[in-house]
Amino acid sequence: MTEAATPTERVLDVREIPPYQRHEIIPRLFDQLGVGATMQIVVDHDPRPLRQFFASVHGDDCQWTYLEQGPEVWRVQLRRAA
Repeated sequence: MTEAATPTERVLDVREIPPYQRHEIIPRLFDQLGVGATMQIVVDHDPRPLRQFFASVHGDDCQWTYLEQGPEVWRVQLRRAA
């Protein structure tokens, strides 16, 4: 079961976007989030490298929650904690 986005939560399906563009777009959108705000990303593989990036750059400021874990679609919610 997947969780639906809240009315104000942006859902970004990046499956059709080239990987190098994904890694530019997603951090930029996260940086625009206010404290407590969330966004979802939808990808075609486990986005572990992106999670490592957010952990190294944002630390605990970025809360990462898997909402769906494959095998064909991964859906992750990112929340700005501070």
